[in-house]
Amino acid sequence: MLFVLTVMFAVALVAPLMFRKAGRSAFYILAAFPAAAFAWLIATFPQYTGAGQTLASGAPNAPPSVTIPWIPELRVELAFRMDTLSALLSILILGVGALVLFYCARYFRPKDPKMGSFGAQLLAFAAAMFGLVTADDLILLFIFWELTTVLSYLLIGYSAHRLSARRAALQALIVTTLGGLAMLVGMILLGSAAGTYRISEILAQAPELVEAGALVNVAIALMLVGAVSKSALVPFHFWLPAAMAAPTPVSAYLHAAAMVKAGIYLIARLAPGFSETLLWHPIVLVLGLATMLLGGWRALRQFDVKLILAYGTVSQLGFLTLVVGLGSREAAVAGMGLLLAHGFFKATLFLVVGIIDHQAGTRDIRKLSGIFRAAPKLAVVAVIGAASMAGVPPLLGFVAKESVYETFVHYAEQQGSFAAWILLAGVVTGSILTFAYSARFIWGAFATKGGCAPTPFKAVSWSFLAAPAVLAAATVLFGLWPGPLDAAIVSYADLFPAEGKPTHLALWHGLTPALGLTVLTLAAGTTLFLLRRRMESFQQVVAFPLDAERSYRGIVGVLDDVAVWVTGRTQRGSLMFYLFVILTMAILAPLTAVILRSAPMPESFRWFDNPLQAVAGAAVILGAVAAARATKRFLAVLMVSVSGYGIALIFALQGAPDLALTQMLVETIVLVAFVLALRSLPARLWKREPKRHRLLRALLGIAFGASMVVFAMTAMASRVAAPVSLDFPKLAYEGGGGSNIVNVTLVDIRAWDTFGEITVLAIAATGLASLIFVRGRGDKRRRAEGVATGSVDRGREQFAPTGRREATLALARKFSSVGRDAWLVAGRTLAPERRSIIFEVITRLLFHSVILFSVYLLIAGHNAPGGGFAGGLMAGLALTIRYLAGGRFELAEASPVSAGTLLGGGLGMIALSAAAPLFFGGQILQSAILKFTWPVFGEVKFVTSTIFDIGVYLVVVGLVLDVLRSLGSEIDERSEDDADDEDDNESIVEEPEILDIAVRPDGGSDADARPEEEVAR
Repeated sequence: MLFVLTVMFAVALVAPLMFRKAGRSAFYILAAFPAAAFAWLIATFPQYTGAGQTLASGAPNAPPSVTIPWIPELRVELAFRMDTLSALLSILILGVGALVLFYCARYFRPKDPKMGSFGAQLLAFAAAMFGLVTADDLILLFIFWELTTVLSYLLIGYSAHRLSARRAALQALIVTTLGGLAMLVGMILLGSAAGTYRISEILAQAPELVEAGALVNVAIALMLVGAVSKSALVPFHFWLPAAMAAPTPVSAYLHAAAMVKAGIYLIARLAPGFSETLLWHPIVLVLGLATMLLGGWRALRQFDVKLILAYGTVSQLGFLTLVVGLGSREAAVAGMGLLLAHGFFKATLFLVVGIIDHQAGTRDIRKLSGIFRAAPKLAVVAVIGAASMAGVPPLLGFVAKESVYETFVHYAEQQGSFAAWILLAGVVTGSILTFAYSARFIWGAFATKGGCAPTPFKAVSWSFLAAPAVLAAATVLFGLWPGPLDAAIVSYADLFPAEGKPTHLALWHGLTPALGLTVLTLAAGTTLFLLRRRMESFQQVVAFPLDAERSYRGIVGVLDDVAVWVTGRTQRGSLMFYLFVILTMAILAPLTAVILRSAPMPESFRWFDNPLQAVAGAAVILGAVAAARATKRFLAVLMVSVSGYGIALIFALQGAPDLALTQMLVETIVLVAFVLALRSLPARLWKREPKRHRLLRALLGIAFGASMVVFAMTAMASRVAAPVSLDFPKLAYEGGGGSNIVNVTLVDIRAWDTFGEITVLAIAATGLASLIFVRGRGDKRRRAEGVATGSVDRGREQFAPTGRREATLALARKFSSVGRDAWLVAGRTLAPERRSIIFEVITRLLFHSVILFSVYLLIAGHNAPGGGFAGGLMAGLALTIRYLAGGRFELAEASPVSAGTLLGGGLGMIALSAAAPLFFGGQILQSAILKFTWPVFGEVKFVTSTIFDIGVYLVVVGLVLDVLRSLGSEIDERSEDDADDEDDNESIVEEPEILDIAVRPDGGSDADARPEEEVAR
């Protein structure tokens, strides 16, 4: 199971590459994998039909299972289990999936650019469905459930250029996700009541859980909501017909054989244990019957053959829900038979529709005529599928429907209630509608219609017809010989209590009431089809007062209006308003809890341990006050940095060198980032000083700071247990192999937290770059090669100024102009007046030392102050110095590796170091301590979490590089573009002056007589 699942997902990942090489023939390669899995399933099928299937996975005679611990604290496991029900659904998932992929090789155009993504998504969907039906853990089942939702959204929206496809995909996503969230709540309630999320164990203790009371009833009802939404039952039925905007292979697989069966599977999975809960039958029987009748009624008025099948699918899903959810052994046999029959005939018919659409260019029954004569083989396949759907003997659909009739006849006789007989009458009525729309499909798609010219129809190749033909053949084979299917189904039926004589799937049950109902169905259905004109007229007159899709759009419209109203009241474009709301709630919410719980306060206070701490604290306060009173942005940022450096000093005085170092580096990087960003903002903070709210803002700021102090003191005074940090020194040294508790905590003890924080940093860097750059990350920046000495960044020619500055500028040029390429290229890329010789000299002296020091911090951080975060910030400072000294070309020279590569490489290294222990029998993020001796270095102690730290280092360097390229280089370039535009405008204005130069007879001009300074200008 796990191997099949892993291989299918892995192949889906590389599928786009296959399509680049093989074109649409790559569908054949993809089809081979579910086909091989199907062959494995059939070969091993007897293993899944043994006794004892109600037992837990580890019990004797239990079906094959695989369990991998995942989140033990939450009792969540990667548990898979293949029993009879899972195997029956897997027949459709793998078998039909392979045929649909095979069919796609001739359905799509040879050069369709989206084939690769489509094939990958369809195969991934098959894998997700296989995981869903084999999952033996509720949370794992939910994960696969939502994965199928996301993949179906992508597949339905394949034709993204069409509004109908985008709308249908979003509608299916919203509806099924809503049901999925309700189902998740029910799963959590059920798992909490049972004390486990293992499905097999929950079903084993189902009798005790049913007696537990209302909690389990609510849990099961919520899970049924998920099943109802997924299987498109009333009132969620409207999303499935709209989803016909998807390509036909998607409809044949997702909406006939796989996705919509997920809800039926969940009902069938829960039925053996929970069909007697309070809300089970009202939900399953009422909604199932309503869906069956509504879908059949709507199918009779459709003119698109695909929509006829779509509403027919809705009807059949209601039928399946009725049977599978009835909760008896007889119903289980009939339900599983109908489930397999439906997968066979409905997938056949959808694939036939795809061929018709592909070869004729239309699906409108008012335009289709004479297709039977043009494609007789296709017509035969379609007739077999439609006859099976209509319940015509001797096909599998008839065998299954005969068993369903037997089931409901016996149910009505046993119950003896009016409701049971109404249920039987409803099933028969729905079956009559099914026959009628099946006949409408065949007539509409293949008949020769009077007054309608024969439809041009291309010849159908056998490779195109093969998939529906195989399914039609299976329908005939198992209709004539239902024994193998019956043998496979019986072990699932044995999970229900035996009542009366056991039933089986069979072609002939004798002269029974069910046979009489079948004859009635065929006769009434034929009559209804012959009266189709009158039925169409009647349906145009009679309309249901409620329409689910209009209701859905109305609800979405109301939500949109409410969202607009709320957004207009809250998103006012005022930073002060946002901060006021955030800080007010941050004060009131915790303060309310403190007051209600009467939280204690410390008995004594110590203001400071060292007079320098008081001085640092005063600096922090003065910096904050000065920042609040500043009227210019730069001054405000500088004062905030004063507060930050003061806090770093407090950390250092308190004996926390790691925190002090990190705080100092962060403050420096943030200061540079702010200064770079301020170049694009006005110098002043306010156009008009907001005097009205100054006092309010001051009071709010003081209140927030005071509240945080109070909350911290109450938290410390409320402690009743020893701090967990007391064990950190031992954990760090013995478990993490390091003496620096802070760094070992980051890369080992609390590595998951660091992983999340580093991921957020990468996302923040990407977001920052996306705000500045239109395309890419600015990685392909212009290098210094070819830029003339003494020219500015854009390479514009500079005229040498004259006067008192001439000697200074000439000296600057001589200093930077060397015969070979210098690693500091400011002399060739910056205008002389923008250079600082002292800064360049300092940069030459410091850069390599700072880089080496950053590497030292990285390597030594496990046992001394430092680590990947501090080292990355130090390397980022080195790059900042290079940029400030030499400009954007210098930054490009100093960082040939792109920021995206550093961020991605760092995250990849972290993920690899986290997963690597699994290959050696360890756990995720488990570190190993390696001791060895090197000839030069002597005894070396290496901890594998250092690899994690290197990843952190790379991510931080990538973040700083993104900031420098976004707020530095890109803004520089845009400023130069603006300057170029201004210069061009000035030259256009001055052009008449330049041309108005009189030429003297001696060959000179008036310009020769002008002062040198004027010409230079």
